[in-house]
Amino acid sequence: MTITSLKSALQRIAQLEQENEQLRAELEVYKNRNTGGRKKHDEAWMTSYRDFAVKYESGMTIMEIAAQGEISRRTAYRYKAYYDEVQKNNRNKKRNEQVLSGINPTR
Repeated sequence: MTITSLKSALQRIAQLEQENEQLRAELEVYKNRNTGGRKKHDEAWMTSYRDFAVKYESGMTIMEIAAQGEISRRTAYRYKAYYDEVQKNNRNKKRNEQVLSGINPTR
């Protein structure tokens, strides 16, 4: 659509605003729908993971943690993988901050 006058520009703006409003309404429907299934990191998951992290950081092995019976061995290994990923991201973030501040991270 070629806009040749102020009137056609204002009409096009009105059309686009109406279209945006419709899209916003559609987006709200998708935001508010129930996707079902387990929520990946809900509060119960985070509480259980934090308990695992405290025990793991205190020196307990995964088998010792699982033997306590609060979580399964498979869950403990999942938490360990997540823990490793978080630690890796934290190290990378710290290294990036050091580089940006002018500190050589290899020292």
